[in-house]
Amino acid sequence: MSKKVVIIDYHLGNLFSVQQACNHLGADAKISSDKNELLAADYAILPGVGAFGDAMETLHELDLVNPIHDFIQQGKPFMGVCLGLQLLFSESEEFGNHKGLNVIEGVTRRFPAKNQDGGLLKVPQIEWNQVNTYNGNNWKNSPLQKCNDGDYMYFVHSYYVIPENTKYILSTTTYGGLTYCSSVANGNIFACQFHPERSGEHGLDIYRSFLNI
Repeated sequence: MSKKVVIIDYHLGNLFSVQQACNHLGADAKISSDKNELLAADYAILPGVGAFGDAMETLHELDLVNPIHDFIQQGKPFMGVCLGLQLLFSESEEFGNHKGLNVIEGVTRRFPAKNQDGGLLKVPQIEWNQVNTYNGNNWKNSPLQKCNDGDYMYFVHSYYVIPENTKYILSTTTYGGLTYCSSVANGNIFACQFHPERSGEHGLDIYRSFLNI
C-alpha cells in the first residue's frame, strides 16, 4: 500500500513540485486543505512561498492550525519547506510582528541589509548554496542522511529562522557572511529553508529518506 502524504494547501506554495517529487518516489501524495484528510494521512508536508502573516491568516481561516498541531502530536512524520519551516516557529518580523505555529520556539528575521564587508547584501537569496553540519552533529537517521556536508541545495528566501534551542539545528548555511539555521529536526518534525524538490538528486534523496521514516 502506498504511503499517504498530504501536502497542506493554504494557497501559498510550490505544491505541485512537491507532489511530483513524492509521487515519483512511489508515495500517494495529495494536495489538500481538508483537516480530516490531513489527520488521516501517514505523512504531512507544509510547503510555502510568500508572506508569513498572510500564510498564518489563511491557515486560521481554513481551520488548519489545530489539526497541524494534532497531526504532529500523533507522532507522524511532518515536514516543512521554505515558508513552511518559518511557520513552525513562534513569530516572524516580516511586515510587522506575526505569531506562528509555535511548534519550535524561536523567531524569523530578515537578512541584514549589508554583508560582512559592508557592501549591500542581495535580498532575497536566490541561488544554490551549501548546507553544512552544525556543531559536529550527525545526519544519521534524519532526512539528510544521504547528503554530505557541503552539498548544494536551492534557496529562495529573504528571512531566516533562529531557534531558541540550538539542539534543533540540523544544518547551517552561510550567506553574505551570516551563518544561519537552514534546517531543523525535532522528533517527528523535519523542516528546511531550501527547496528539496528543486535541488536535483540530493533533494530527491531528502524526500526519499523522509518517506522512509
